[in-house]
Amino acid sequence: QPEEIPQPAPRRIFQERQRITGLPLYFQGYLSVRHSRWQEFRGYWTELRGTTLFFYDDKKTPTYSQKLDISALTSATNVYADENGSAQFILMLSNGELELKANDCECGKEWKGFILTVTKLTVPPDESLLPGQLTRMHEVLEKEKKRRIMLNNCSSTSLNTKSPLSSTLTTMPACFYAVSRQEATEMLEKNPSCGNLILRPGSDSKSYAITIRYELDAPHLKHYKVICKETNYVIELEKQVTLPSLQDVVNYFVTQTQGNLKPFLIQRC
Repeated sequence: QPEEIPQPAPRRIFQERQRITGLPLYFQGYLSVRHSRWQEFRGYWTELRGTTLFFYDDKKTPTYSQKLDISALTSATNVYADENGSAQFILMLSNGELELKANDCECGKEWKGFILTVTKLTVPPDESLLPGQLTRMHEVLEKEKKRRIMLNNCSSTSLNTKSPLSSTLTTMPACFYAVSRQEATEMLEKNPSCGNLILRPGSDSKSYAITIRYELDAPHLKHYKVICKETNYVIELEKQVTLPSLQDVVNYFVTQTQGNLKPFLIQRC
């Protein structure tokens, strides 16, 4: 009997998706999707990251097969049950409609709630949502507000005004992860073979930060603030260092340590 092909660990899949998308994960699960131009529903493992839906052919596939920006959502229909007991609702977007089908009504209402929370920046007043679901939506709401503030403050100064804000994500260094200070620390501690330097959003939502882990007599962790200043980035060291791009910031730490610091990349694991 042929040996089974080993599957990537869930944490590694999550980290790789985080790196590829550059966006925080707010909600996930199976959804069936039908565009206005499709005749049939297609099933996907779906992730809501920021204001974008990412569709994966398989729960364990690191790379999405397609994505959809829902930031221009105008409205969503009520969740209703079909003849098979599945729950359906429709997202009204500026460029068309998207039909979504969840396993049941509770799941459908949860998906709709999270989608409205991140696109409208308010938790929907749905009395049928459970207290735990509402609590998670309020947590997501605060995270999304902070993410928007960071994008507006940093991107507007670091990019030409003619460039779209979304291009910030495509110009990020490969070692950028949209994670918290604690999450970055855990990534470095649990995956030393992947590298020891992570670029992440700053805790004040207005800047970036570098988290590094290095070995002396014992492992040490340090965090450095990187401030957006006009078209440059300033590393807050004893003597401030000003550089023209975030990639230059990463390169600075690597070269100053003669290669002892290595950008954190999932592919190395």
